[in-house]
Amino acid sequence: MQQLIECVPNFSEGTNLTVINQITTEIETVDGVRLLNVDPGKATNRTVVTMIGEPEAVIEAAFRAIKKAGELIDMSRHKGEHPRMGATDVCPLIPVANISMEETVKYAQRLAKRVGEELQLPVYLYEAAQPDKKRSNLSHIRAGEYEAFAKKILHPEWKPDYGPAIFDAKRGATVIGARDFLIAYNVNLNTTSTRRANAIAFDVREAGRVKQENGKPVKDEHGKTINIPGSLKAVKAIGWFIEEYGVAQISINLTNINVTPVHIAFDEICSKANERGIRVTGSELVGLIPLKAMLDAGKYFLLKQQRSAGVSEKELITIAIKSMGLDELSPFKPEERIIEYMLANKAGSKMIHLTLSDFADETASESPAPGGGSIAAYIGALGVSLATMVANLAAHKKGWDDRWQEFSDWAEKGQQYKNELLQLVDADTKAFVKIMYAYALPKANDEEKTLRTKALQEATKHAIEIPFKVMELAHASLQVIKAMAETGNPNSVSDAGVGALCARSAVLGAFMNVRINAASYDDKIFIADIIAQGSAIEKETIALEAEILKIVNQKIGL
Repeated sequence: MQQLIECVPNFSEGTNLTVINQITTEIETVDGVRLLNVDPGKATNRTVVTMIGEPEAVIEAAFRAIKKAGELIDMSRHKGEHPRMGATDVCPLIPVANISMEETVKYAQRLAKRVGEELQLPVYLYEAAQPDKKRSNLSHIRAGEYEAFAKKILHPEWKPDYGPAIFDAKRGATVIGARDFLIAYNVNLNTTSTRRANAIAFDVREAGRVKQENGKPVKDEHGKTINIPGSLKAVKAIGWFIEEYGVAQISINLTNINVTPVHIAFDEICSKANERGIRVTGSELVGLIPLKAMLDAGKYFLLKQQRSAGVSEKELITIAIKSMGLDELSPFKPEERIIEYMLANKAGSKMIHLTLSDFADETASESPAPGGGSIAAYIGALGVSLATMVANLAAHKKGWDDRWQEFSDWAEKGQQYKNELLQLVDADTKAFVKIMYAYALPKANDEEKTLRTKALQEATKHAIEIPFKVMELAHASLQVIKAMAETGNPNSVSDAGVGALCARSAVLGAFMNVRINAASYDDKIFIADIIAQGSAIEKETIALEAEILKIVNQKIGL
């Protein structure tokens, strides 16, 4: 399985597009790396770049970008609102898929070592990549910023992890590390006061504020100042005034969105701002955001309204954007800001993104794909979509207000089955392409024949597993369909019946594909097991469909 890491270098240039383009061009010269986003900020004079790819390619691209930034940016002339200490101020690596934090740390340390040695640049490790936890905090490393660094680097405790312990007046220093996914996020206020914005930031950030009495800091028995913690964990925040927008903002780093998601941070800031007579007018995202974070936000705000959260991805994202005012300062385009959508766009079009007529035309064409497996998956998606519709209609039915949560839960389950089945529409086509690719491999000698046979067997097994997964999901979706036939909006019971027919067709059709591909697979024990499981699923599906149709026909009554 392909390993993916994200890299989000921050460069100390936010206005000169010629400089920014030269740096990003270096990234784009590396095969296997996708440049997902370039986000320059005028007031901060800083550009946040997001790229993703396989680890080796990403650290090569990061090295080239750091080198070019050092050539083009002169830190002795740099001014900006954001804390900084180098031309490439910070360069984190973030595990995205099929790679652990421990593995990511090793790549970060390799990159830091190469930058320090080959570019003769002072480099500090931070977060998970820093073995010495006393100096792993980015704000601690960057304290004093570029202006104080000439003296700071001379202290033994601030000797760089890699590179020379010499102040580089032009390039400054760079911080390289490994961390969990961080969301940089700004909340807009209806005030121009940096002091008021900071007060709200101190209310919510984990570090809080220094405790004071009579205007003086309170210290403990060891002489250390006592902090009053803020209300949110894994949150860093400061207030600032953005001249470009003419308003104050709270600039936030959400360092662990599993602890404090973006929607919780937004709501808490709204609450704290309101207590101080200030109103939140909207917010803005810096860089990219995972799809799940946006979907969770959409569900959160729908549930606050006591509405069904079992709606489409598109609707959830729209609710999230409008609820948090992500489009207040500029348009928020999901295809450009959500990381999974960016990857999908880069990967090219998919069958599930075709129009209904184009999909039908493609199926009817001379091309052998999409075939029966893809169609079975699509039929299954349509079947559970009908049940999900019934659940959503029931959640809004007049007189059923006390049952909205029950139907919302069913609708969410239905959406999950629908989404997984839609992904399998394309997965089945890709499985077929993989078999065709294996057939096209050379077989001129024994070694090539062995490699070709191995590739064919692996591709065939994959082509068995995909339609079998369709069977499992379509069969499981019948529980949602049955529940809606029994308890859903009675005016839509026929829709549940059609959904059952679709689910049954999906299971039986997918099983045909399992069996026809199984005939070419050599592992007979695996085949015997998969056929036995498939036969049981088929039998249970036929019986369950009969139960649902009986319920439906009794309610229709004619």
